[in-house]
Amino acid sequence: MPENKTIKKAQRDKREGKSPGTQAGEFVHEEIKKIQHGKHGARSAKQAIAIGLSEARRAGVDLKPPEKGKTSEKTRKSAEQAYTKGQRHEPVSKTRSQARQHALEKEPTSSASHTALSRQAHAAAMERTAAERSASARKASRTKGPAKRSAAAKKAAKTRAKHYA
Repeated sequence: MPENKTIKKAQRDKREGKSPGTQAGEFVHEEIKKIQHGKHGARSAKQAIAIGLSEARRAGVDLKPPEKGKTSEKTRKSAEQAYTKGQRHEPVSKTRSQARQHALEKEPTSSASHTALSRQAHAAAMERTAAERSASARKASRTKGPAKRSAAAKKAAKTRAKHYA
């Protein structure tokens, strides 16, 4: 069950006109923090992300399920169910929720380590074309705003200085 502050953050993102993916990112971030703090685990970084996306869909974020051929049929069906449930605002079954929690408590927490998340991000980026990655970076720079763009530039300069000094 997502925390209220996460739901509020996602709602704020929606008000600001951010994409459903960005809104869902709040839930993914919360899920990773839960694993890092040892509340439960996951088999892999990919599963941790999937749990966060599922929670986002169930919380009513307008994140469409993946299209046919993008993922396995099982994953797609699960995402569709979560999306439908979130749009109807149905309460979650307590028994099912507890069963899920107990199962995840037995999983390792290393799936949300810095290395695991870095490896997952790199693998995900490599699946995209150079043009897609470039377009994404251009969009990020447009939507960031002047203050954050300046801060990011300073951080990048600092990083370059540290690595090439």
